[in-house]
Amino acid sequence: MSILSLSLSPFPNPSLSHLSSHAPFRIQSLHPSSSMTLLKPLHHHLRRRLSISAAAAVRQDTNLWTTAPLVTVSPAAESLFHVTIDVSDYPDLATSHTKAGQYLQLRLPDVEKPSFLAIASPPSLAAAKGVFEFLVKSISGSTAELLCGLQKGDVVELSQVMGKGFDLDQISPAEEYQTVVIFATGSGISPIRSLIEAGFGADKRSDVRLYYGARNLKRMAYQDRFENWASSGVKVVPVLSQPDDAWTGEDGYVQAAFARAKNIFNPQSTGAVLCGQKQMAEEVTSLLVADGVSTEKILKNF
Repeated sequence: MSILSLSLSPFPNPSLSHLSSHAPFRIQSLHPSSSMTLLKPLHHHLRRRLSISAAAAVRQDTNLWTTAPLVTVSPAAESLFHVTIDVSDYPDLATSHTKAGQYLQLRLPDVEKPSFLAIASPPSLAAAKGVFEFLVKSISGSTAELLCGLQKGDVVELSQVMGKGFDLDQISPAEEYQTVVIFATGSGISPIRSLIEAGFGADKRSDVRLYYGARNLKRMAYQDRFENWASSGVKVVPVLSQPDDAWTGEDGYVQAAFARAKNIFNPQSTGAVLCGQKQMAEEVTSLLVADGVSTEKILKNF
């Protein structure tokens, strides 16, 4: 179980039945037909273009939720979207993101059920620019789908930052853990991006590999960042489960690609980071433990 973005599958699945929306604005009834005429456009307005002040009036639990505007919503890959949220007016929230792998809850002003998102940007970005960035998987009928349909200026509500993140102390100092193998599938690359761009010392290690799995290249986000990741010391190994005929790289699943390569020379100085499908995480863990890597050195963000 790993924290992804809005696909929900890598997160714990706690009951959220106790979280409910507050009542919308109360409209004084003038006449049955006129009140219905007023309600329809107002409901649409609340869903699509609520201002921050209006949202604050709707929500009373401001000690738990922060209302913040969207900066960008743009395609990242097939069914995946880049989402940037402005938290510059809330420095305590921005600086509460201290470790790669942390996450939060997001809800829309008139949608009852919140969703979990792993923060894709490194902690330094929130501190410097006052934004959180996410990689969101749009799932039909979900809050994620509604979020990906919003526009710049629309507002959402954020919980406080949660989770312990990746415990890098377990694979530090870098000089003593020269091999770090990283595994991500689908939108599980989101907190891995945060890890890599937060600077976990890949340039001080001799062997850092990222096995990143997706169905095909159209489903693979952050391809434009691979070159920068490589320059920081991370060897990116894309693995496609359903590639086209032109693909000459690794195919199948990331755990199989890793099993073919292995190349763990000293398990005592090896660490791993996992984020993605449960089966992948379990099989990779089994492979690493069989090679002598301590379970304490296999990091997950939950």
